[in-house]
Amino acid sequence: MYVRNTDELHAAVLDELLGTVGPAPAEGGWRERLERVLTRYTAMLLEHPSLARSALTARPSGPHYLRLIETLLGLLREGGVPGDQAAWGVDLLLQHATATAAEHAGEESPAAWEATARALREAPATTHPHIAADPEALLSGTPEARLSWAFQTLITGIERTAVPTEGPGGPMTTAPLPHHPVAVVGAGLGGLALARVLHVRGIEAALFDLDASPDARAQGGMLDIHDDSGQEALRAAGLHEEFLARVHAGGQALRVLGQDGVVRLARPDDGTGGRPEIDRGDLRELLLGSLPAGTVRWGAKVVGARPLDGGRHRVTLADGSEFTTDVLVGADGAWSRVRSLVSTTTPAYTGVSFVEADLREADRRHPVSAEVVGDGMLFALGPGRGFLAHREPDGSLHVYTAVVAPEDWLDGIDFTDTEAAKAAVLKEFDGWDERLRALVADADGALVPRRIHALPVGHRWDRVPGVTLLGDAAHLMSPFAGEGANLALLDGAELGLALAAHPGDTEAALAAYEARMFPRAEASAVESARGQELLFAADAPHGLVEMFTRQGD
Repeated sequence: MYVRNTDELHAAVLDELLGTVGPAPAEGGWRERLERVLTRYTAMLLEHPSLARSALTARPSGPHYLRLIETLLGLLREGGVPGDQAAWGVDLLLQHATATAAEHAGEESPAAWEATARALREAPATTHPHIAADPEALLSGTPEARLSWAFQTLITGIERTAVPTEGPGGPMTTAPLPHHPVAVVGAGLGGLALARVLHVRGIEAALFDLDASPDARAQGGMLDIHDDSGQEALRAAGLHEEFLARVHAGGQALRVLGQDGVVRLARPDDGTGGRPEIDRGDLRELLLGSLPAGTVRWGAKVVGARPLDGGRHRVTLADGSEFTTDVLVGADGAWSRVRSLVSTTTPAYTGVSFVEADLREADRRHPVSAEVVGDGMLFALGPGRGFLAHREPDGSLHVYTAVVAPEDWLDGIDFTDTEAAKAAVLKEFDGWDERLRALVADADGALVPRRIHALPVGHRWDRVPGVTLLGDAAHLMSPFAGEGANLALLDGAELGLALAAHPGDTEAALAAYEARMFPRAEASAVESARGQELLFAADAPHGLVEMFTRQGD
């Protein structure tokens, strides 16, 4: 290899040695893995003292250098650090690592170090009061501990410090970030209910949702909205009358069948029930339409959030843009990105898997299935499995085929081949009444698999300034008590009422909200877990029939 001068030679040798640093470790958080890469880089330079000093001015450009820069950038971006901060941060981290190696490369004179330590210990308090107050602190710590602390301090600063931009007169200034007093991540039912309750009380909120538009994906499925929870939220939002105008007449009808197709319980919708049915999409449309245009920022995926002073948070979006907020609300569902700010708990598989299907224009195209399901909700149950279905306002039937199964059961089914998928699912229902099996066999379109996850019953967290959760982000539970949407609505409404009742005192508002939400969510989670046991028990549907009979007495 030909090099023109010593600088090029040093750069070439440095690039070759950078190949020994290796890729990022696979295990650990992004901060830990980033520090380990930087430590390996520093150790490599310490093993080559002369190179460590020349590395301060060498300018490598080879493949190993590029791989190191790519690794460092990737880890910073994984942690939600904006692109420009990550780019400048890589330079700062490598500068510190290189300078550290250059400082300690080669043999160090013990006499020189002792002279420095003696000077610090003997500094007079009259002229150097801060040194004299604690000289040992200046000398404390192992080299490894000090290097680790330095890296973590730099990483934190890179995370939290915006890159300056060119001001109008030429000097470098830091551009102010957009600020939202209340920022809600997720424009589902709970987030929208919160925004609406705040809006009617003169408080504006900004919502950020990863969907490209309100119509980006289907919002289907029927919801029974309970009088003492979901409807209370709609009353607080001033939308109860409009909600009643949209409910699905007849939707509270109920049928419970055994696996033999025999009806064990049937109740019509006589209009006296306290849980009217509404299409989820219709309810979401009602809430969206009640908010000012621009309240929801569509296509805004939150990838990171970190605390600032005074309970504020700095939030990063996938496009690299950022904003700050006084109140950050995670309404972003089961796999919430905001949850990690208050809890390390993640959802776990409940043991039940769903396969969803639709039968369109049921009365005309699927009359037998339409009769089996009836006008409202169907439960057709047996030990460890069942069909749950409901009639939608457009006359279609939506079917949830439920199976108690290992978490990987769905992985063994090829859902790209609809007929093969139907056969695999129906194998779990051998011997069941053919009218029930037809709910899957005659389905229109593809089948949709879904595992049912839940957070632990009683999930809660210690108060964290400026941030809270609602809905599934706070208390994801199985759907077997019909509480999920109702709790999300009530959470949103009560959080909005608490914020309005404590102007200027965010912590009092969040503490009051969580004090009511935690026990309510725990009680509902217990009910949902019991509902799952009841539906798929060895004597199903006996327990469910008994429960509905008691409720009706």
